[in-house]
Amino acid sequence: MNLYLIASLLRRGAQLERCADGISLVALAYGLAPLLGATLHPLAMLSCIVLLGLGLLHKYWAIRVALDADLFARLAASPDLPAETQALDQALAELRLKPTTSDSRDWPARSRGALALLRRQAVCLGLQVLLALATLLTLLSTG
Repeated sequence: MNLYLIASLLRRGAQLERCADGISLVALAYGLAPLLGATLHPLAMLSCIVLLGLGLLHKYWAIRVALDADLFARLAASPDLPAETQALDQALAELRLKPTTSDSRDWPARSRGALALLRRQAVCLGLQVLLALATLLTLLSTG
């Protein structure tokens, strides 16, 4: 049941990803406004660049979280967890996604690692939201 719970929590990363994608798209559109003849405050342009950088970092963590969500869901349904764990480690090593075929971590440790990825994803989104709000407030107060 723990693996199902972790998989369910990790699937929430898709919701975080949608929010971050929205912020990134708004930043991109606003940052490209000078191509249409609009003038941008230098702070706004810098903010757009940082927001896009955070969006890319968020996308990286989102991909990792989504992969873990799928793997945890698959393994939660497995009748033979030790054999499936060994097969997973072997496949990850063959694809060079992991340095060795053996991993001494137990599933609670792997779960903590996966949840740490989700927290990193949430932190990226939080930073995007804070920067977007700070930029809006700054531009409104100077405009």
